[in-house]
Amino acid sequence: DPQHVIAQYGADTVRLFMMFTAPPEQTLEWSDSGVEGAHRFLKRVWKYAVDVKTVGYQALDKSALTNPQKVLRRDLHKAIAKVTDDVERRQTFNTAIAAIMELSNKLLKAPLNDKQDVAIANEALEALIIMLAPITPHLSHELWKELGKEGEILDAAWPKVDESALVEDEKLIIVQVNGKLRAKLTVAADATQEQVEALAFAESNVTKFTDGSTIRKIIYVPGKLLNVVAN
Repeated sequence: DPQHVIAQYGADTVRLFMMFTAPPEQTLEWSDSGVEGAHRFLKRVWKYAVDVKTVGYQALDKSALTNPQKVLRRDLHKAIAKVTDDVERRQTFNTAIAAIMELSNKLLKAPLNDKQDVAIANEALEALIIMLAPITPHLSHELWKELGKEGEILDAAWPKVDESALVEDEKLIIVQVNGKLRAKLTVAADATQEQVEALAFAESNVTKFTDGSTIRKIIYVPGKLLNVVAN
């Protein structure tokens, strides 16, 4: 009987733990440490909400975002897409919760230094609370009121994916020489293989392992990997 755990941690913690630990059609293996972990997560969400409320509200200016801000906002809208699909189509709350937890970890690490940092945090917090509402209704209801939102959270519109946020301006390319990591490059999303190769061979740690060697092959996985085979 989970009633004593509900009395200690609250119904939302128990709901979160049960829905995260196993899908409805599978057997749930009870874990006290798992319940405590779920409770710590909800406390972190509450603290994040308080921190965001403290810095106030800022309107989002998409044209003024830095690259790290674009990445964070991309992570937000990828999470919205994932959670929406998991809840509406797949009906797999455990994977939806995992996506929410991954997003919250990124949000907690993000700075709140300038206006656009705060604007993204405002957007993310509202989406986070609404996505948690089917899972932790009491917490979501209280945070909705705490943030001064109008109406009930049950009537709030589900967050929509901003497709423009998913467009990547840059790609991180891993550069290997004979399968070993030698450099990481940040390149334009539409960079050609020739451009990536030129940047790679401009890296001292790449030339260190290729100078005086014969380049046998260059393997390029667009937007991900450049591997130079040399001997």
